[in-house]
Amino acid sequence: MVAAVVRQWDDEEGWGVLDAPETPGGCWTHFSHVEMEGYRSLAPGQRVDLVWESPGQDGYDFRAVRVLPRP
Repeated sequence: MVAAVVRQWDDEEGWGVLDAPETPGGCWTHFSHVEMEGYRSLAPGQRVDLVWESPGQDGYDFRAVRVLPRP
């Protein structure tokens, strides 16, 4: 698991991009990979812990498989 920061998030489409040194160019993520109670949403600038895989998705080299928002 690596530390990451939310670059962008689209609530209507349910996906966004996370930035971490280990995922240059950004890591695509879907709301279904966000581990939290209730409505799953992230905010730009929010810090999270990330597990990722490659190949990526939608033009990104990396794709999240697990995202844990930090308190």
